[in-house]
Formats: sequence, structure tokens, C-alpha cells
Amino acid sequence: MNCSDMSAKIKIECYFHDVMSNLVNLSDALSGVNDYFSPKVIEEVNSVYIKVAKILGEKVPWHTHDGEDEMFHVLSGKLKMEVEGMDPVMMGPGDIFVVKAGLLHRVSSEEECHIILIENKETQHTGSVESEITKSVEDQLQ
Repeated sequence: MNCSDMSAKIKIECYFHDVMSNLVNLSDALSGVNDYFSPKVIEEVNSVYIKVAKILGEKVPWHTHDGEDEMFHVLSGKLKMEVEGMDPVMMGPGDIFVVKAGLLHRVSSEEECHIILIENKETQHTGSVESEITKSVEDQLQ
């Protein structure tokens, strides 16, 4: 929408249309995730994407994100967070874990687990490790 050629009243409406926040229902967003380990971008904030994913099993390979932190927030179920050099952490609903840049890590879950991920827009799904579950950023935007 181009606001420059509009009347003052319409310009105000146009401005608010462009700056209004989007309401996202997490249950609805998760219902659009059909595959485990396949994050889906649901919104963006500045230079980061907010993603939802379903986790079940142990298919996420050990990987790193050089120069980029990654945040995990468990919505339901239990998520096992493994970081090299640390004891595994079992996360439950409401728990948040930030994996600092460059740390070797992976996640898994014995039962279906729903999570929110917050990552830089250029963060690669499984770092530089290619696996059967790796999704491009473009795939995550669909």
C-alpha cells in the first residue's frame, strides 16, 4: 500500500495498517506444522524470526550456529537439550533455554513436544550440518 498519494484521513489509516502488530495464535500456528523437526516462521521482530516446531525423536544432529544465539521455549511436552560439556537438561512447558553462539548442541523428545524458536533470520536450521531433517530458511517461511 502506497500512503504518499492519499488524503490525510486515509494516510493515517494506511500508517496504522503498516505498523499494526499481528495477532498469532500458537495453537493455530502449530496446526500448520505437519512434520517433526520442521520449524515454521510465524512472525518476525527486527532481525529475528519467531518459529514454531514439533519435536519427536532424536533426528536433530549435533550442530552449532557460529556467531548466532538460539532461543528455545517449550510450550508443551518435554524437550531434552544437550550441549557439549554440560549435563543434558530436561525442559518442560514454560522453560526457556538460550544456546550461545558456537556451542555444539542438539534437542530431542520422547513424546511430541511443541516449541518456539527465536533465531536470527539467517540462522541455518542445523548449522553447517546437512541431515534428513535440514530445512532451508525459505522452506521455513512457507
